[in-house]
Amino acid sequence: MNPTNSSQHQPWLKLAALILVIAALGLPINGLFGYAVLVVATVLIVAGSVAAQARPWLAAVAAVAICLLGQIWLAAPRIEEGHNVFIVDGEKGSALAAGLPAEVFDFMRTELDAKYPPERRCDPKNFGCWRGQGFPKSAFAFSADGIHDRAAYSRRVTGIDFADPVWLRLGFINEHSYNWVGGDIERAIRDRRSLALLHRWQLAMPWFVMYRFPADFAGSDLCWRGEVLWEGSGGKFETISHASMQCRTLAPTDAGKQIFGVAISEPLAMRLVPSATIRLRQLIEPALALVGSAAVLGLLVTWRLRRVALPFALIAVTLAVVFLDDASFIGGVRPFDGGDDGLAYDGFARAMLRQLLAGDVIGALEGGEPVFYFTPGLRYLRVAEHLIFGESYLGYLSLMLLLPFLAFALFRRFLPLTWALAMVTVFAAIPVGVLFGSSLVQYVKWAARGFADPAAFGLFLAGLMLLVGRSQTGPRDRLGQALGAGLLLALALVVRPNLAPLAGIMLAGAGLAALWQQQYRRVVGLCVGFLPVLGMALHNWAYGGALVLFTATATHSGTLVTPPAVYLAALGELMRLDFAGEHIARALRQIGGWLAGPSEAVVMAPLNAAAILVLGRVALWRGANPWLRLTASATLVQQAVGIFYATAGRYYYLTWLLTLLAVAAWLNGEGLELIRQRWPALSGRIAGHPASVALARMLERMVRLIDPANACAAAAPSSATSESR
Repeated sequence: MNPTNSSQHQPWLKLAALILVIAALGLPINGLFGYAVLVVATVLIVAGSVAAQARPWLAAVAAVAICLLGQIWLAAPRIEEGHNVFIVDGEKGSALAAGLPAEVFDFMRTELDAKYPPERRCDPKNFGCWRGQGFPKSAFAFSADGIHDRAAYSRRVTGIDFADPVWLRLGFINEHSYNWVGGDIERAIRDRRSLALLHRWQLAMPWFVMYRFPADFAGSDLCWRGEVLWEGSGGKFETISHASMQCRTLAPTDAGKQIFGVAISEPLAMRLVPSATIRLRQLIEPALALVGSAAVLGLLVTWRLRRVALPFALIAVTLAVVFLDDASFIGGVRPFDGGDDGLAYDGFARAMLRQLLAGDVIGALEGGEPVFYFTPGLRYLRVAEHLIFGESYLGYLSLMLLLPFLAFALFRRFLPLTWALAMVTVFAAIPVGVLFGSSLVQYVKWAARGFADPAAFGLFLAGLMLLVGRSQTGPRDRLGQALGAGLLLALALVVRPNLAPLAGIMLAGAGLAALWQQQYRRVVGLCVGFLPVLGMALHNWAYGGALVLFTATATHSGTLVTPPAVYLAALGELMRLDFAGEHIARALRQIGGWLAGPSEAVVMAPLNAAAILVLGRVALWRGANPWLRLTASATLVQQAVGIFYATAGRYYYLTWLLTLLAVAAWLNGEGLELIRQRWPALSGRIAGHPASVALARMLERMVRLIDPANACAAAAPSSATSESR
């Protein structure tokens, strides 16, 4: 294959190499070891180049196949695990009574009644009371970890080690049926101490876990703190309670017996200390997965340290931000707050996944609502996430790891390299951006809570980069690139429909530019790629018989809080000189909330207003890159959404990030020179300040590390000041 064809096929070759790595790791990828290997492999594959010759590919496929056969042949013995919430109320909860051993059920029911006396329980007529919600429909809950090997109960595991149920990854805690708000049984308790990083969330729901060990585990020690019901001869259960971690050796007669851990009256922690033989067998599978992944990278991928330095640095910073905000996002399953969007989306997704596994594709596509009320897209992404990453939220975490790269690519497209590095450093590592809605920690916060906004913004940025292209000459006339841009923007809109003005103007501008340049393949790609956005309206018509374009909340008073009619009425009050009019006050409150920005602090209104003025200047700036002008124009229209709709900060993070891009481009191309001319002495003092000098040197060193060949060109004028093409 010649170099030109190899370059054209690199995206597909990289995708194939990544699939090989995933095959070596096996699904689901729900452990930190496998996920870490996947992240490292993804960076090396994307940042490097993949061989196009047949010989290394055959060798890589053979290596992965051998490792897979080895994992099957030398597989560690599996422990059957079943788990569930334990809530019963009179006859409600009969599935637990029917599916659990009578002695076990009676013990847990006695403990439940002792801790939550029936006479003190919440009134089921009250909103959010657990007695008015759903109850377990089977003795053991569904787990996404068990869908690939058809587990007998919830899932199969190779080991046991948990001191906190958040790290045991009990997915049932976020079932839609358990959407409790208040009442005598809480869903979770949050420890707000700054040092409680690994155990910030405490599961308050009553629950249990059951294990059945094969004969291979004889001689291993099962340790626990809390209450355990251990099955003995004749199906009788021995109740053993430990105030501190103590162990009991598994005997050959314990094989196939049920051992229940109960977390109702007190917390539960368990750990399995395997025998030497079992421990060795447990290490073989991950070792073979690592060998297979390394073989793919070694045989197919060529990479340079300088090209991966920045990606790994950004990933490290992002993981640090995630860890400090909510460590459970990295491999755990936290209980979402009752009444929160996160619980709704994951609850829908879990029900859809079970429908899909049962073969009910039509029911799964309905998504839990015949007419969308919640924004539709995230529930479908959650289904895909559980299929790949099992009972974890590592799929959403991956999107957050990608976010700084997308921000850097966007800044680099319209700014010099030094500016782009400075901007992404502020975005990812310096929380001053919280005031402007341009900080990674804000995206991470809402992603960890399971909200849709960060996912939509990440998808939009990815589509935007494909739309505007990476080079200064703009996007190439390629069908695949245009198709990808349209599809990503459509997905972003499905996840967060309020991005419609921004997406519509960007696509319309790109389509007109492509027609002007006679790039007809690009026009076709944009149109076909964006077609899935009509799926929302089609869904609402097919399942609910309603002609609703996006969601039923588009005109809801809680969303459209200040409709145009209010401004017309306010204008009438002004004409009547009724300055104390109700509509004037309402309009001023809305505008004040909009200008307060994502920080929702009124003190930021003057600065945000100035940023919007600069945004308008960039939209009209003939010396700017046309793609920057189009982006500024679309962002200006998107800003207007805040004049009418709810001004909650999370809705507008992307809008203010794009506003920040326009302001930075204006400062680099025009603003700083105006400031130097107006205040030369002040500008000189700032430029000569030791902090400014140190920052400049640090950025220069980063440029030399990342791109030494173009270090001198990094400070050249950005594309924002180049002539319009």
